[in-house]
This record gives sequence, structure tokens and C-alpha cells, in this order.
Amino acid sequence: MTDDRIGRASLFLASGTLVSRILGFVKAIVLAATIGVVPSVSADAFAVANGLPNTVYVIVAGGVLSAVLVPQIVRASTHADGGGAYINKLLTLAMVILLGATVVATAAAPLLTSLYAGSNADILPLAIAFAWWCMPQIFFYGLYTLLGEVLNARRSFGPFTWVPVLNNVVAIAGLVAFGFAFGFDPDGLRDVGDWTGGMVVLLAGSATLGIVVQAVVLFWFWRRIGLRYRPDFAWRGVGLRTAGKLAGWTFGMLLLTTLAGIVQTRVLFVATGQGASVAAFDTAWLVFMLPHSVITVSIATAYFTRMSEHAAIENLDEVRNDLSSALRGVLVILALAAAGLIVVAYPFGAVFQSGFAAASAIGNILIALALGLVAFSLLFVVQRTFYALNDTRTPFFFTLFQVIVFSGAAFACLLLPVDWIGVGVALATTLAVVAQFTLATLLLRRRLGTLDGRRIGRALLRSLVALVAPVLVGLVLLVALGGTSEGGFAVSSRVGAIVSMVVIGVVMSGLYFAGLWLLRSPELRGFAEPLIARLRRR
Repeated sequence: MTDDRIGRASLFLASGTLVSRILGFVKAIVLAATIGVVPSVSADAFAVANGLPNTVYVIVAGGVLSAVLVPQIVRASTHADGGGAYINKLLTLAMVILLGATVVATAAAPLLTSLYAGSNADILPLAIAFAWWCMPQIFFYGLYTLLGEVLNARRSFGPFTWVPVLNNVVAIAGLVAFGFAFGFDPDGLRDVGDWTGGMVVLLAGSATLGIVVQAVVLFWFWRRIGLRYRPDFAWRGVGLRTAGKLAGWTFGMLLLTTLAGIVQTRVLFVATGQGASVAAFDTAWLVFMLPHSVITVSIATAYFTRMSEHAAIENLDEVRNDLSSALRGVLVILALAAAGLIVVAYPFGAVFQSGFAAASAIGNILIALALGLVAFSLLFVVQRTFYALNDTRTPFFFTLFQVIVFSGAAFACLLLPVDWIGVGVALATTLAVVAQFTLATLLLRRRLGTLDGRRIGRALLRSLVALVAPVLVGLVLLVALGGTSEGGFAVSSRVGAIVSMVVIGVVMSGLYFAGLWLLRSPELRGFAEPLIARLRRR
């Protein structure tokens, strides 16, 4: 895959992710209007229950599929049938495991919910009621990933990125129907005892239906690229043992990550009903993940297949070049995204929650998370490089290090005032991510010999220099628009918040990219020059 094709693939992936994430924001806004955010017990209960299926899926197969599936399918493509038989066997095995996990997890819904939400017994019954209806999502999360990763390995990148749009549309429709049927509750005043069975079914059931639609529609795209799924239970003698060994280390890594998630949720639940808790953290995380999902995942996904191809023929020089290009491309854009999120954090909070106190509570969590955004995104690329090299053992150990750092810091947050526990957990996340990225980079450097550090360092320096003016001007605009005080235009209404963010974002982006252009950033010119040339031709 040439650099130009990677650029086009990344752009297509980013556009699909952007549309999906915008709809995700709309869904979060409607959800906040329906059951509130801070300090809503309903929102915290639903956040835990609706997050459980994804957590269980990730433990069982999520990261295993991403780490193992693409490299193995790339290698299997050299078979006489193009890897079709291998794909059918692998998919059948994975679906059997997912179905079993879904049945077991659904039966264990009360136990799993208690594991996360047990630190607040008052809302546990409601969280369990939601969980019964959310748990079937596990199978369909897995089906979506399985079908989508096979498409990615065949260089059909678009469907995996675009079909979540359907999920968001279905979920938004369910939330709107809930609001009109049972009433909207933007301040989160609805108590645990106010919920009926019908309310639980509509809210949680519509969320699950969205995941079902997202997964099933991918079968249509399989047919478009000539793939036909036929169940195949003859799993012996096709090299699945190699995939199993790789998956074993990834499974251990995901258990570690889940342990950190349990620690995070139980610490946050101490603040439920009193301050920013699970729902507020999830809302800030949604915003935090927007630039990562649109930029980092799009670039890394496009490069991952090529890295796997180069690693398969042991061409480490090209793997290193791919890594350097991906890191520098991510770094240049994510540096602006991190700075921008920090500046407009309070207006972002006001989009989801009215009142300066609640908006700033979400905003403070977002600021603490955004401090680690660049390291988080670069870590994603580094981790995928290990996967392309068929090494899932090393990521296990640097994830173990991250979990130890995070857990210690998160438990220390229990010493903070209740209003600041959420911010403390976010800072613990940032600290652990930075530590993990540092260790992972050192380990990858030992594996590849060098990481093209000089060019990456120069890209970082140019970005930092180019950020000075945008940050200063952005802060001035934030204060001028009333984004730091009660009743200010930027935080007093959803419209004011959105307008303020657009103004600040456009000005900061213009100044930043102009600065990079003057500094002759090769990364920016690599993005911009093909576009400029195309516009000139038109």
C-alpha cells in the first residue's frame, strides 16, 4: 500500500469516524437530557450497566481479535484459496466463544454489576435491572469486530468505520422515545424507586438494538467483496495454535485492564449522588476519545495492515518507517487537539449539563484527561506495532506496569474531597498512560534498534512552538466569551457553548497550522500539498 493510498484510506476512515462520533455526541446530549449527568443516580447506574457488555467482550475477545486477527489473516491470504477457509474456521471458533461468554455473562449479570457498583448499594438494584437487557450486546460487539477486522485485512476499511452511524441513530431514537413516553429528566432528579420495568426495557433495550444493527449489517459488505461465511468446526491443522498463543498474552493483558476498570468505577462510585462520578467521567471520556478515534485510530488502522505485511517478511526497516510516519502524523494533529480540549473544557461540559458547577465538574475531568491525550494516542500506535510483529507478550508487561501505577494513584484519590474524586481519577489515568507509553517506547526501541527518534523529536518541537500563540489566544477568547464564570455566554447555554467552541477552535486551528506551515513542517505539508494540488487542478 503506497503512502498516497494510506492517506486516502486514513481520510476515509476519519470521515466515517467523525460522522459516527458527532452522532455519538448527539446521543450523549440526548441521554443527558433524558436522565441527567451530575449528580444523577440514574445516569451512573445506566453508565455501569451499559458499559459492562463492552468490558466483558474486551476481556473475552476484543483486544485479542485486534491483536491477532489482522496479522493472521494477512498471512493466511497467501494460501491457495486466499485465506477463505481459514477465515471461516477462525470466525466459527470466535463466534462459539462469544456466544458462550454472552450466556454466562448474562446469567452472572448481578454478580458482575456488584463487582463494579458494589461500593454504592443504593443504586445497585437499578444497575442490575439495566444489565439484564444490556448483556446480550457482548455477542454483537464481538460479531461487529470479527466481521470488520476481516474487512480491514482485505483493505475494505470503510464499513467497519461507517456502520456505527446506524447504531447511534437507533440509540438516539430509543432515547427520544423514552423521553416522550416517560419524561425528560436533565437534572437527574429521578430516583431509583421511580423506575418501572417498561422504562428499563426501553432505555437499555434500545441501546442493545443499536449494537445488533451495527453488527448484522456488516454481512452485506462481506458479500460485496466476495466473502461467504460458512460455519466450519474443523479447527485442527490450520495453524490456529499460533493464534491461540498470541491470544493468551493479550487475554492476560485485558484482564489487567479490566482490573483497573473495576478500581476506577468503585472509586468513582463513592462520589455518586454528591459530585462528578461514573456518568460524568464517561462523558468527559467521550469527548477525550473524539480526536483519538478520528485521527489516531484512522491512521493506525491504515498503517497496521502494511506493518503486518512488512513484519511477515521480516522487513524491520519498513516497519520502522511505517511506525515513524504514523507517530509523526498522529503527533502533529493530536498536539492541537489536546491543547484545544484543555482550553474549551468548560464549554464542552456545558453542552452536556446546565449550570456552571456541573459543567465545570465535567470540564475539570476533561482537562485532567487531555493532559495525557498525546501519550495515549502514541501508545496506541506503539502497541499496534508490537501486534504487527506478532508480539503480544511485551504489551502484557507494560500494561501490568500501567495497572499498578493507576491503581495506586486511583486509591489515593479516596483521600480527596468528594467533589474532586473524578478529577483525581482522571489525573491518575494520565499519569499511568504517560508511564506506560515511556516504558513501551523503550521496549520497542530495543526490539527495532532505533525508532527514528530524531525526526519524531523535531516534529514534537515544531508542534510545541506552533502551539504557543494558539493557546494564548484561545485562553483570551475563552475569558472574553465568559467561559470561566457563572452566567458567561460560553457556559450558560448549549448554543453559547457550541458557538464559543467553534470560534475558539477555528482560531486556534488557523494559528496552529499557519505556524506549522511557517516552520516548514514536513508532516503538515504531506497532508496539505496533495489537497492543494487537487484544488488547483479544479
